[in-house]
Amino acid sequence: MADKRDLRAPDHLPNLRPDGQPPHPSWLPRQRVGITPQMIGRYPDYDVLENADRWDQATREVVTKRLDTPGPLRFFTAEEEPTLRAFCDVATAQDADPRVPVAEMVDDKLAAGRLDGYRYANMPRDPDTWRLVLRGLDEAAARRYGCDMFPACDASSQEAIVAALADGSLSGGAWDGLDVSRAFSVCMRAILEAFYSHPWAWNEIGYGGPAYPEGYMRLGPLGVREPHERPGATAEDPVRVAGELGS
Repeated sequence: MADKRDLRAPDHLPNLRPDGQPPHPSWLPRQRVGITPQMIGRYPDYDVLENADRWDQATREVVTKRLDTPGPLRFFTAEEEPTLRAFCDVATAQDADPRVPVAEMVDDKLAAGRLDGYRYANMPRDPDTWRLVLRGLDEAAARRYGCDMFPACDASSQEAIVAALADGSLSGGAWDGLDVSRAFSVCMRAILEAFYSHPWAWNEIGYGGPAYPEGYMRLGPLGVREPHERPGATAEDPVRVAGELGS
C-alpha cells in the first residue's frame, strides 16, 4: 500500500530535494476506479470514461478508439523496437503495467505520415530524426556503460543517457548528424502528444475530458469542481505549497 506522504513537506518538490529528483510515484494511492498508468494516481476514484455518454458520437468514437489493443509496429523495425519502448518508458516514467502504449502511438503517427507540418530548419525530417535518435541511444549505451544496446542498461543508466540527450551533451556517431537538443524536442513532442491524448493519462491527472457538447460551467476559484469531477487524494495546491516553502 502507498504511504501517506504529506504534500506540505518539501520532499515531493524536485527543486527542494537534495538530489533534485521527485520521489517515485508509487507513494500515490492505488487507483480504485478506471485505469491509470501503473494503477496509481492523485485521483483514485475518477474515471473519465464515465463521462463518455455525455460526449457526442464522433468525440466518443475518437476517444474510445485509443483504448483498442495496439497492433504490431509498422514504421520502426524489429531491431529498433526495444530501444523505442525503453526510451518511451523512461520519458514518461512508466516502469510497470498498465502502460499507455506510447511506442505504438508514435509508430502509428509516423507510419501514417501524420507529421506536424513543420520542422526545424537544421533538422532532418521527423521520421529520420527518430531513427537517428534510437541509433544514438544504443551507441551512447555502448560507449558509456558497455551495454549491447540502450534497453540492456539498468534504469539509472538509461535515465542518465536521456538526461544527456535532453541537455544536448551527447556527441559522436549518430549524434553528429543532429542538433541534439532539438532532436530531444522532436521526440518529446511526439511522446507527450501520445501520452496525454490517452484516457488513462487523463485519469492520472484528473482531466475532465472533452468539453463538447456539454461544456464546462464551473470556472470559479480553485477547488470548485464540475459535477463529474472527483476530489484528489490531497487538497494541497502544489503551486501555493511551493511558493510557501520557497519563501
